[in-house]
Amino acid sequence: MASAKTSGKKHSFTPMVHTYLRMDNRFPHVWCPGCGIGILFAALIHALHELNIPRDKILLASGIGCTSRMPGYLDTDTFHVLHGRALAAATGVKLARPDMEVVVVGGDGDMLAIGGNHFIHAARRNIGITCIVLNNYNYAMTGGQQSPTTPRDMFATTAPYGAIDDPADACSLAAASGAAFVARTTTYNFVQLKRFVKTALSRKGFRLIEVVAQCPTIFGRLNRMPATKDLIAWIKGHTVTLEAAKKMDADELRDKIVTGVFVDREVEEYSDRYARLIKKVRNAH
Repeated sequence: MASAKTSGKKHSFTPMVHTYLRMDNRFPHVWCPGCGIGILFAALIHALHELNIPRDKILLASGIGCTSRMPGYLDTDTFHVLHGRALAAATGVKLARPDMEVVVVGGDGDMLAIGGNHFIHAARRNIGITCIVLNNYNYAMTGGQQSPTTPRDMFATTAPYGAIDDPADACSLAAASGAAFVARTTTYNFVQLKRFVKTALSRKGFRLIEVVAQCPTIFGRLNRMPATKDLIAWIKGHTVTLEAAKKMDADELRDKIVTGVFVDREVEEYSDRYARLIKKVRNAH
């Protein structure tokens, strides 16, 4: 677990970059050119800055995967744990330090496959965590295998003739499990992405943001969209708003990315219930 620190090394970047990034030999970063993770990372940094959340009150946790490399670059408290276990570790942090703003980032495989059980129960408990799932439709770090969210008929290294599974829906799963805030957007719409992150950070309970993002190096190449602009154009062309989706039938929605806020409700945060239980037990003795 890394602690927030201020790097003394200077670079010709904006003050916000100097404030939030560990500008040392970690750079240049490990992500491929055109990857959507940088857009998400920028949105997160802008949201934290605009909400004026102190860096020593922020924890960014992750498991394993391309997106999960993000905590290594953020100059706050960070937690890099086992594959699929970021939400479990972050739950422990939130219960021990309810004053912390706990954010978990991970890919579609890390969160919905090996980490699927933790995802369900974090949402069920409504622990005060902002969970951001970057969905690039494949296991990009390990070679482009089919993930739980790979769309039907799209190609992956383990689906050379096209995926035949129905893809998992992170937002439906979180909503059905009882999450307090559930939203989906894409890296094409940076303004909406930043707004959703700011909204999530301002809510209590478990907050999910699914971010559909481009992976041109592997998913794009396998699906004949190797240029970033082509893959982003594909994402844009398949995106419909929640309002528009309500007027479409199942066939029309089959390959669409529905964006918007699906759940936004007030709940009692799990840490508050936990603190109340501790007080009750202590008073009983």
